[in-house]
Amino acid sequence: MAKTGVFDSDPTAIAKAKELKREMKKLLIKIEDEDDFGVQTIDQLQEDLSALREATMRKMAKSSSLEMLETVSCPEEFRCPLSNELMRDPVVLASGQTYDKLFIQKWLSSGNRTCPKTQQVLPHTALTPNLLIREMISRWCKKIGLETKNQYHPNLVNEEEAVTRSDREIFNSLLCKVSSSNLQDQKSAAKELRLLTKKGTEFRALFGESPDEITRLVNPLLHGSNPDEKLQEDVVTTLLNISIHDDSNKKLVCENPCVIPLLIDALRRGTVATRSNAAAAIFTLSALDSNKVHIGKSGILKPLIDLLEEGNPLAIKDVAAAIFTLCIAHENRSRAVRDGAVRVLGKKISNGQYVDELLAILAMLVTHWKAVEELGELGGVSWLLKITRESECKRNKENAIVILHTICFSDRTKWKEIKEEENAHGTITKLSREGTSRAQRKANGILDRLRKAMNLTHTA
Repeated sequence: MAKTGVFDSDPTAIAKAKELKREMKKLLIKIEDEDDFGVQTIDQLQEDLSALREATMRKMAKSSSLEMLETVSCPEEFRCPLSNELMRDPVVLASGQTYDKLFIQKWLSSGNRTCPKTQQVLPHTALTPNLLIREMISRWCKKIGLETKNQYHPNLVNEEEAVTRSDREIFNSLLCKVSSSNLQDQKSAAKELRLLTKKGTEFRALFGESPDEITRLVNPLLHGSNPDEKLQEDVVTTLLNISIHDDSNKKLVCENPCVIPLLIDALRRGTVATRSNAAAAIFTLSALDSNKVHIGKSGILKPLIDLLEEGNPLAIKDVAAAIFTLCIAHENRSRAVRDGAVRVLGKKISNGQYVDELLAILAMLVTHWKAVEELGELGGVSWLLKITRESECKRNKENAIVILHTICFSDRTKWKEIKEEENAHGTITKLSREGTSRAQRKANGILDRLRKAMNLTHTA
């Protein structure tokens, strides 16, 4: 049953009012249709009427207060510098400036350690209630006949909407700085945008409102041949954060003509952190199927493969994830093979490096005839058989046998080596019994072919 005093915001009041009206309608029908309705029914009806009356009066009072505030000029010292609205909980920052608590807390929680108004670096982030300003605001509101409880933000529906307005002001200010011609402004703004998009979804969402915002973000990297390393890292990482938000952002970022060339450049000559985050951004963007082909056509696989070959441990997993996701699209597999992926993958796998990640990529690329040919030249059968025999990872065994199955059916010259492995260790037979369902199918396919071609007899 709805109770008096539950209506604290307009959206809730509307919903509760509708609920009360439905309840009252049911009670009136009951009173009209039933002769034996009890006193409890009347009491419930009276309670609902009281609740509805209070909600209506509160709404009328609030509406009157807001109309009055709109017609009266609010003293400047009563406005929060962040929201430009009448403060309801004024607090003093370490810089001595007064802000509304809701807005300055959001500013600080986003990683900022400067005063928004003076740009002074803050020695601490403690907030002290400004009791004098609060009392002055209260007196001013009473003087003009404005109810002070929850009325200080005339446009406030809930705290979330106020935060959004505050975020938008910060967001636009930072974009102006990052797209300016001053390097220090660019760097400080890029760093703040990186932090804000990492911590809060609202800033990622703001970038998704227009492709122009993304262009403004990357603008400082579009001019000049040698971008500042830290600026490049922060912009690239911000692109990564934006892309994580949702599919709409992924599409918007990927389709911006400036982004993919910028990521390619970052892969080629950024710091290790920049290159790693560029690869991570490509991986994230490639999660959207429509982006896979678009990104693949850009020529981005070659710098990814080059970075994979370098083998920096800080970047290699992000690079491998990006290549794998791109190669889910069949047309990108031929591009990866053409750009030298098989040689790089084969060399690292044979040396026991990042076998889990790289073997999964190779299992996709082996559907291309040239990949099979290159594996033969690299002596791939021997180390694939070794993985099949010795690895404790079922997924690695599965990927290895998938590759061996393709080689076996494409190049008869490799049958002898597979037969010798089977005779010496029974590797294929064991996998046909104990592997994953896919591994068992591929192992049995090889055994069937070996029996027919080599006249081997094994118990399945």
